[in-house]
Amino acid sequence: MNNLLTQICEKKKKELKLSKKRCSFSSLEKLIQEKKNRGFKKLLINSQIKNRNNLIGEIKKASPSAGIIIEDYFPENIALNYEQSGVGAISILTETSFFKGHLDHISMINKRTNLPIIRKDFIIDPYQILESKVYNADAILLIMTILNDDKIKKFINIANDYGLDCLIETHNAEELKRAINIGYPLIGINNRNLNDLTIDINNTFNLIKNIPDNFTVVAESGIKSRIEINKYNDVGIFNFLIGESILKSKNISKKIKEFIN
Repeated sequence: MNNLLTQICEKKKKELKLSKKRCSFSSLEKLIQEKKNRGFKKLLINSQIKNRNNLIGEIKKASPSAGIIIEDYFPENIALNYEQSGVGAISILTETSFFKGHLDHISMINKRTNLPIIRKDFIIDPYQILESKVYNADAILLIMTILNDDKIKKFINIANDYGLDCLIETHNAEELKRAINIGYPLIGINNRNLNDLTIDINNTFNLIKNIPDNFTVVAESGIKSRIEINKYNDVGIFNFLIGESILKSKNISKKIKEFIN
């Protein structure tokens, strides 16, 4: 991992120590309420089967690459706008130090919309999976760059136990091969290199040919236009995780409709 990823993960370890002191793993388990998953995995799989564009709209206040994206940040209002504009699911950044997010934002959005929600964070500990359930996420992001295969498999099993779906994020051919061997049906291909934060919009195109048809693929990062969406459609991709280009647009609803209609 590069220096930034190392910093993020080290910061996350320290935060987890404090969280576990405030609320133990067993105490967290007791807070879990039986709540039906809103069908994140089913939505993505059906979109690919039906060749129907589906947008996972990302909500974040900031990022290491873009800095502050939104000054007056009300994630629940953004989520409502997303839902009214035709987004199929929501990705919410909950990492605090580098993305200015918070776990509370999951439950805030959950109360305002009916869309499935994926928690996007740097998940390195089973404790975070339980947190995700307690705060009413429907799915979690698992990043191959920061997790070995055994941990990915373990985390998938824990997520399944608590009724959470997963999205396995990859960036290069080696990570993609690992994800295929693990066999979880949802694979994300990140066009952003987490080592240096550069974006290569062709990364997904280069890797998609290596993925068997029984996997559902999500193209992530750097997607800015309908032209790019059409090119992805041509290679069989119909699920997209898009954040900055929507959040920075002058008209969020118009931008979303441009992507999906």
